[in-house]
Amino acid sequence: MSDSTRFVTPLADTALPLTDLALTTQALKNSGGAERYTRDVIAGLHRLGVRPTLFAREVDPLLPEAAWVEAQPLNVRWAPRKLRNRAFDWRLKLRLRAHRPAKIIAINHSTHADVAICGGTHPGSLEAEARPVRRSDVWQIALERQVYTRARAVVAHSQLMARELQRFYDVPSERLHVLYPPVDTARFVPLDDAARRRVRQQYGLPDDRVIFLFSSTSHKRKGYDLLEAFFSQTTLPVCLVVAGRGVPRTSDTIRYVGYCREMEKLFAAADFTVVASVYEPFGLVGVESVLCGTPVIIAENVGSAETVTGPAKIGFSRAVPGSFEQAIDEAIGRVQQGDARIASPFAHLAYNPSVDEHVGELYRLTAAL
Repeated sequence: MSDSTRFVTPLADTALPLTDLALTTQALKNSGGAERYTRDVIAGLHRLGVRPTLFAREVDPLLPEAAWVEAQPLNVRWAPRKLRNRAFDWRLKLRLRAHRPAKIIAINHSTHADVAICGGTHPGSLEAEARPVRRSDVWQIALERQVYTRARAVVAHSQLMARELQRFYDVPSERLHVLYPPVDTARFVPLDDAARRRVRQQYGLPDDRVIFLFSSTSHKRKGYDLLEAFFSQTTLPVCLVVAGRGVPRTSDTIRYVGYCREMEKLFAAADFTVVASVYEPFGLVGVESVLCGTPVIIAENVGSAETVTGPAKIGFSRAVPGSFEQAIDEAIGRVQQGDARIASPFAHLAYNPSVDEHVGELYRLTAAL
């Protein structure tokens, strides 16, 4: 069995009818990560004609998705921050006494889930970042173990996560399903050459350097130290463009463009996107960049590296000295030869990244339990 199918359990061709469905999540709000995924799942279910109950710590009533759910906020602000995940699960248990939906999909950590979504494991993060285990870490790991042990199905957002679930929590392969996370395929699209030049001019990017884009709001985990060490000293005709959180120093080879609400334009305008995370269960920026026609330089420990194929990626190992530098050299050569752009983005992705495809698979899996 190949790596791409190793953890995938075949699903029924036709979904069973499922109307009494609930989601649990941290929050329904305009943000990234799990919040963006929550909105995508709700929107996909809405297009399927399903109106789920939503249990969340926080619900923004102004979002369009708020009108597509039966919102049941569970306030846990009274609990100490490190215990709020446990407090949420306890409040949910009490709420479910009134009515327990037929199926529950947990986007956050809930021991009441029929389907538990795994976008990362706590012990995997601790191991990758070489952090000491504190008491709060022990509490979180114990909660995760309960979630993944009790759920009837566990959805991992990458093969990397599936392996961690087996290694840390002994989740049997028959309960594991790999469903790569979705991307807004209407938003992340290539630009023509003229539009790319306009975006570069808008952000003041140099024309005589190869542009490498780095998008991050958590520089330590995203591997900025590695990039800064290289780009701050190199004499190559390159420029690292940082979007998101600020950086301590800028130069001709490191530019900061601030927090960008139109990342799709920056992805399309760059020559390469760099994904160098210390720990990255998936890393949507890799797929978003490819959809914009821009290849990625990506660390082999990043989950989305397994979904990008052929010339759309240049891989490197954070553990091998000189590997990143070799990847940069290869990227420069491709840009100088004029063959770096990706003409057919979908041909270089190992899955269909559309929201409706992902939510349809998740729905069928849940309904068939």
